[in-house]
Amino acid sequence: MGDEPVRRAGRGGRERVLAAANRLFAAQGITATTMEDIAAGAPVSKRTLYAHFPAKEDLVLAHLDHIVTGGWSVLTTLARTDLSPRERLLAMFTVQPWPDGTVRGCPFLHAAAEYPDPDSPVHTFARNQKLTMLRLVTELLTEMGAADPGALAEQLVTLADGAASRAMVLDDPGYGRHARAAAETLIDLATAAQPGGDQHDQAGGDRQGTTR
Repeated sequence: MGDEPVRRAGRGGRERVLAAANRLFAAQGITATTMEDIAAGAPVSKRTLYAHFPAKEDLVLAHLDHIVTGGWSVLTTLARTDLSPRERLLAMFTVQPWPDGTVRGCPFLHAAAEYPDPDSPVHTFARNQKLTMLRLVTELLTEMGAADPGALAEQLVTLADGAASRAMVLDDPGYGRHARAAAETLIDLATAAQPGGDQHDQAGGDRQGTTR
């Protein structure tokens, strides 16, 4: 009981550090953001910062995990059960700007680019999210009765990642519409002649978007 206030303060310090990291990594990039920047932005002492995250890589991994567990990635939308498979697939092409109005693109692609060693923990984490994305898309296409769902899934995730990257470069949150149009054509062609394919049973999904 006597150390409970200390534990509460520690948890608060960790949350402030992570919140600052989330904000600064998005605004400045991972490499350009120093641990000193994060300590000042939290604000916490560097002793507190390193007590929670002994190395910057630990903080980057926590940042990426927060995106996943907090429901901020496309994986959350792909796993929703209140949307049809088609709606979930097309939601990959809705690029949502951050609260400051700037389009940031995919945080996992950014992280992998800043940690290019494929064996590094950060790059491995990012790769695993992309493989999970591919698996979920393949499962949805299989459920829709698409022809060759594995190959089509690769095409759709490539379109989605490309759209997110170009939207970031052009600072255009509406850029995903181009990839979405291509995705709709591919999905329709793959499901048109398939028994049980749901080309048109989610017509509302063509108009409904969710955040990336």
